[in-house]
Amino acid sequence: MTDLTAQLDFTEGSIPKKMIAFAFPIFLTNMLQTSYQLIDSLWAGNLLGAKALAALAISGPVIFTVLSFIIGVNNATLTVLSQKKGAEDGEGLKEALNGFVFVLGFMAVILGILGILFAAPLLKLLGAPTSVLPMAVIYLRLNFTGILFLFGYNFISTVLRALGDSRSPIRFVFIAVILNAVLVPIFVKGFGMGIMGPALSTVIAQGVAFLYGLYFSIKKARVPFAIPRLPGVENFNMLMKLGLPSGLQMMAISGGSAAITSVAAHFGQEVLAGYGASQRVNNLIMIPIQTLGVAVTSMAGQNIGSKHWGRIAGITRYALLFNFGLSLFIGILVFILAPELIRLFTSDAETVTFGSSYLRGVAFFYPFLGINFVLNGVVRAAGAMFQILVLNLISFWILRFPLAYLFGHWLGSEGIAIGIGFSFVVSSLCAMAYYWKGGWRHIRIFDTK
Repeated sequence: MTDLTAQLDFTEGSIPKKMIAFAFPIFLTNMLQTSYQLIDSLWAGNLLGAKALAALAISGPVIFTVLSFIIGVNNATLTVLSQKKGAEDGEGLKEALNGFVFVLGFMAVILGILGILFAAPLLKLLGAPTSVLPMAVIYLRLNFTGILFLFGYNFISTVLRALGDSRSPIRFVFIAVILNAVLVPIFVKGFGMGIMGPALSTVIAQGVAFLYGLYFSIKKARVPFAIPRLPGVENFNMLMKLGLPSGLQMMAISGGSAAITSVAAHFGQEVLAGYGASQRVNNLIMIPIQTLGVAVTSMAGQNIGSKHWGRIAGITRYALLFNFGLSLFIGILVFILAPELIRLFTSDAETVTFGSSYLRGVAFFYPFLGINFVLNGVVRAAGAMFQILVLNLISFWILRFPLAYLFGHWLGSEGIAIGIGFSFVVSSLCAMAYYWKGGWRHIRIFDTK
């Protein structure tokens, strides 16, 4: 398995200490990983102008929508492997691990091909302005060529976290970020590649991260990878039962995000660029909250596997307390620094005005969003993938997108933030209702006979 010095056993010891020790490396990894698109946006906005920034804004949700299906199935990996780890079932862990490699690798290749072929129709469906469409198509297609690399090193990171090691993945992402930061200005300024520069540098950097992660996990961490092969019928059924709803829930999230982007696109290039810049900022400031959701899935999963149900309530309680403190602190900073944060991406006055207004509008709703991440992370560890799919469909397609559209229609572009903030509150109430009253505690994903 992975190096014993890097593992954490969540079935005993101090919950808050282990939560911090495990979550902090995940936070650093996610901060580094998010900087890929952040670096792309910084260079695009400052060197290529607002049109290039808008191209990244309209194409970003498409990339995330398609990739999210794979990332969602990857969440099922975390649930299965963490429970196997907690149950000390080494053979079952190896069998499930290599089944996921085959299924996810196949999905990555197919979705990558489809993304390249249908880039233009997808962007038109989102309402991409004609002035932005050609640049967005180039950026989108190039990103899809590297989908297998992105899947690969994220999957390896998930496997290591399921085994209790959240530190090693930092190495993979750090290498990729340094490469990306160096290559983007070379491609954009040195070779005059335009919008191709940020996309190509990201693909190259992710490819290097994947190859190094594969070498490390096999040679150093002793993860029991084998030559990918079609899993047995029983194991395949389990992977699909958990993986398909998990993948669909992530597509529901990212598809909802893309739909909201289309609402911003309706108000023109400046509002679209401002919304895109605000989402880059949001992607960074939400990382601590999202990190707690990932951490509690691993922690709760090990305790469910070992049948230590008493510790799961403690894990949930501490995660909610950390979420409230972090979210409130972040909200205050964002409210104060909103214009300066948007100006990192562009100096266009209209873009800065909308972007800063949007950030201030949602700043103090972050604690409610964090409740969703924490509680969904806990019930996901039990295997409640379909139930979380339903919660996310409610959150994005019954609440967030319709409210953003309606408030945008009533109040103009300023209403988008109001609708989204209100949706955070209502969706958190839905998550709390299922956590307290739902049947997730009785779910069994393995045959225990």
